[in-house]
Amino acid sequence: MVHADASNFASDVTKEEAYRQVLLHAAALFEGQRNWVCNLANTSSLLFHAYKSLPSPSNAVNWAGFYVVDARSPQHLILGPFQGKVACQSIVFGKGVCGTAAATQTTRIVPDVELFPGHIACDSDSKSEVVVPIVVGGRTVAIIDVDC
Repeated sequence: MVHADASNFASDVTKEEAYRQVLLHAAALFEGQRNWVCNLANTSSLLFHAYKSLPSPSNAVNWAGFYVVDARSPQHLILGPFQGKVACQSIVFGKGVCGTAAATQTTRIVPDVELFPGHIACDSDSKSEVVVPIVVGGRTVAIIDVDC
């Protein structure tokens, strides 16, 4: 079993090295564990702490987590596991950065969220955002959201 120290990252690593460490620890945590909530919760923690260990501006991350497609309403994302402040519980496809990434199935890198049309301000501390859609079989099933 992976120890809780898996989320301790050295402060002198590059972003690429931190990502490699995230992948290695995630693979170890996922071994024998098929529950998606558990796996996304640990992934959120790994991402959050990896970014916090990096030099500025990457260490300014204040939220890292997932939204998953709501099985009862497939055009809505529902809040999944995350690290950070309380977040919006539901986001419609096509709305805000997360909904746009989900609808278009394209990664969104937004340096200034105030300039993004229809930005949903879940946390006023967030100034920038990266959203990566997770697509399986041509369908968006979730998104990864990282805010700074």
